[in-house]
Amino acid sequence: MSTLTGDGQQNGSIKNVDSINNGHELEEYDFSRFIDRPRLLNLERQRSCDERSLNDLPVGFSPHPSSRADNFYRAFENSDSLYSPGIRSGCNTPLSHFGYAMASDPHPMIAEAWDDLRRSLVYFRGQPVGTIAALDNSDEKLNYDQVFVRDFVPSALAFLMNGEPEVVKNFLLKTLRLQGWEKKIDRFQLGEGVMPASFKVLHDPIRNTETLMADFGESAIGRVAPVDSGFWWIILLRAYTKSTGDTSLAEMPECQKGMRLILSLCLSEGFDTFPTLLCADGCSMIDRRMGVYGYPIEIQALFFMSLRCAMLLLKHDAPGKELIERIVKRLHALSYHIRNYFWLDFKQLNDIYRYKTEEYSHTAVNKFNVMPDSLPEWVMDFMPVHGGYFIGNIGPSHMDFRWFCLGNCIAILSSLATQEQSAAIMDLIESRWEELVGDMPLKVCYPAIENHEWRIVTGCDPKNTRWSYHNGGSWPVLLWLLTAACIKTGRPQIARRAIELAETRLSKDGWPEYYDGKLGRYIGKQARKHQTWSVAGYLVAKMMLEDPSHLGMIAIEEDKQLKPVLRRSSSWTA
Repeated sequence: MSTLTGDGQQNGSIKNVDSINNGHELEEYDFSRFIDRPRLLNLERQRSCDERSLNDLPVGFSPHPSSRADNFYRAFENSDSLYSPGIRSGCNTPLSHFGYAMASDPHPMIAEAWDDLRRSLVYFRGQPVGTIAALDNSDEKLNYDQVFVRDFVPSALAFLMNGEPEVVKNFLLKTLRLQGWEKKIDRFQLGEGVMPASFKVLHDPIRNTETLMADFGESAIGRVAPVDSGFWWIILLRAYTKSTGDTSLAEMPECQKGMRLILSLCLSEGFDTFPTLLCADGCSMIDRRMGVYGYPIEIQALFFMSLRCAMLLLKHDAPGKELIERIVKRLHALSYHIRNYFWLDFKQLNDIYRYKTEEYSHTAVNKFNVMPDSLPEWVMDFMPVHGGYFIGNIGPSHMDFRWFCLGNCIAILSSLATQEQSAAIMDLIESRWEELVGDMPLKVCYPAIENHEWRIVTGCDPKNTRWSYHNGGSWPVLLWLLTAACIKTGRPQIARRAIELAETRLSKDGWPEYYDGKLGRYIGKQARKHQTWSVAGYLVAKMMLEDPSHLGMIAIEEDKQLKPVLRRSSSWTA
């Protein structure tokens, strides 16, 4: 891990400087003009922000709390603008003494959650720049005292929904500065567009300095660079822009360049015959070896969503237009590939069961040469007649049939999943509630791998034992993703049921990072308490369920031009 000291000297191999020494700031980029600028909340400014206001929604949208979620979905569904998310959200939310606007009496957990979230704030130069991963008082903090890009997303959404965007702006600008560092690990230079996995603020009271220390993977477990950090950064930039109506941040030349660098890494041409991204184990939320090497659905869904967000944010100047053309081509190919080859429902499962192998030429039905004998027994019983999901991975002679929560939820929110597929995913969750939700929402993946397979796939990882951590553990942070997906598909009752389930234990247990066991009954054996994204995920879920218009900052409606005719069968016609 490389550090930057107050006098501008570098320890390690990552160049650049971002520190304060006796009150003197370095004159590289003057970001203070953006941090200090007041928020723009007038309606015309918001209308220029790739969206329509609530007043533009179709007739029949009712803001009444009892019906707003169901009507919101219908309004959202009918929005047909290619680049418009269809609804603005969050910027005029009134604050209460609980730090949260509620039409009814707030749950007592909300005040506690806001207190934890505010205590997790990290400051640099007197400005809040993010939240630490956990308020952990144990001796072995590891990297839980750092600001992670992916971990900060639910915290950022909570602050945006509560009308407090400054910390989000500061975070976006700070991580943008970190992206500009020269990243060299073991004499090998990483791509220019790589965003850090995390950063930490080091305080030196003697020298009166504050120093940033960033991790681009050189200190991570397994030494894997984060693929998802850049995607989350773009998604968060779009959420900030939608929430505030302030387009000046995204229009900064530095932000435009930052997006171009991230996307250029992903859109580069190579030997791959698939439009999906080839990724290593440990490059995402599942940051340890879990057999997701190849084309994990989480990364593909985030990739798709970041491409669509970039389409809304990139300027139509010369470099922007060139990149937009490449994005459009990739979106068409990516949506077709994922919707056809990653999708699994009852009919498709039966087709795989009857596959012929060793087929050759472009007319082959079994394009990936998947052996029917490789079908795991559990998936035959797990698949309901009505329902479906995007499998975890697919490649030559390989299909990872595991269900991954984040990838499927992001597929719904980004409209990578068609409306029919989105409905089928929710059908699956309802049909398999005990397996996927159990006593504590929500399984990060299902099922767990165990015995000899666990030894081979995880490398005997003691943290990823069966039904623990990333191996079938239950993660409360996923509540916000489930809630957003439920609202977008018109199923708010599912989210309400999951939130009420979490409220029975989450606070009493000290806001753990994850839960163990087949039903999620036990606090994770190595779970940190007061995990910030567990706290923020709960707050975002509650605020979104109370005011579904907040969904607009994190969801994008379906692009009719990206809707190919699916060749795969669909469970909803069964």
